[in-house]
Amino acid sequence: MSSLSRILPAFALALAVGLGALLPRPAAAQDLSALARVDPAGSLVSDRSGGIDLTLALSQGVPWRVFSLTEPDRIVMDFREIDWSGLSRLGMLNSDLAADLRFGTYRPGWSRLVLTLTEPLALSRAGMEVDPATGRARLSARFEKVSAEVFAAQAGAPRDPDWDLPEDGLPRPAPRDGDAPLTVVIDPGHGGIDPGAVQGGLTEKDLMLQLAQAVRETLIREGDTRVILTRNDDAFVSLERRVAIAHEVEADLFISLHADVLAYGRAHGATIYTLSDTATDEASAKLAERHDRDDLLSGVDLTGKDDVIADVLMDLARLETTPRTEALAKALKLSIEASGAPLNSHPMRAADFSVLKAADIPSVLIEVGFLSSQRDRKNLSDPAFIDRMALSIRDAILAWQQADAAMRPLIRQ
Repeated sequence: MSSLSRILPAFALALAVGLGALLPRPAAAQDLSALARVDPAGSLVSDRSGGIDLTLALSQGVPWRVFSLTEPDRIVMDFREIDWSGLSRLGMLNSDLAADLRFGTYRPGWSRLVLTLTEPLALSRAGMEVDPATGRARLSARFEKVSAEVFAAQAGAPRDPDWDLPEDGLPRPAPRDGDAPLTVVIDPGHGGIDPGAVQGGLTEKDLMLQLAQAVRETLIREGDTRVILTRNDDAFVSLERRVAIAHEVEADLFISLHADVLAYGRAHGATIYTLSDTATDEASAKLAERHDRDDLLSGVDLTGKDDVIADVLMDLARLETTPRTEALAKALKLSIEASGAPLNSHPMRAADFSVLKAADIPSVLIEVGFLSSQRDRKNLSDPAFIDRMALSIRDAILAWQQADAAMRPLIRQ
């Protein structure tokens, strides 16, 4: 049994990727037909005979692969892009062996489905059948219980240059001179397979992309600011990648935008976070933990990786960056307050957010509001409020830029 448990998952993975490779390559598929669409009525995750059966009905066949990851235990399926419209987590997930289900865009042209497990399960068989008459496809996969040791031994994303998802890298800019414009990286939180908070018909990832685009537009109109967004559409970008983008473009500052929910309390209004190993309060600690966990639950593979983010936490860089970051946070607080937008009763907070861990770049995270607050939801759904918040962020950045230029010689001393 143990020998079969070791061999079968690996064989099934090879079979799954092989079957996917037989289907049309992306360019051919896009030339011949529209985007593959999921059929919610024929898609289900359910318990059967001590394991999980997963069925995914599609309008056409697509290349695909499947693998597993640990901490937490997850099954990950990658596809050439799928339109998931109409599919709901509650409608598809009917299993006691799975704690969560996510699906969505992972990179432009790629989609991902992630099944978070309550017990270790390994792929035992999988296949995609394509109806020759209609072109419709049906993916069926069976996962069976294995020991934690067997699951861990099989876990890890396969390395295949034909399949590995691109990082959407940005070209490294030319060396900057003293007259170079201010470079600002705006980070719309979440995206793609990671929706962030969803409440009252609003989705955090969509709202924050709208706000980030508005901030970019108002800064660019100033004429001497270079603005880069960590994502320009509904695509997933890992926390580590967001920090890497800021370094690649040699950012002068980094601002991450969020609108989360709190399971308890009545928090509302904008809150500005800076980095700290120790959170200023329990709610801040839980928000930071949730942000990191959202990254993992979206299928990020950390197996065998060094903590790249932790490696850049250089004490000498922090000595200079910390006071500049605090000045940016204060400028944002004052500007948001002056705009008339609601501020949280304790607007200046700190927590261990991974996305703020660029030691050499002043970085803040703004919770623009909380989707758990009815008042904040009303504001965030109002385009006029989004524009007002964008202007207040712009004003804070420009005020900080002037003050920072004057203070830099003193900080370095």
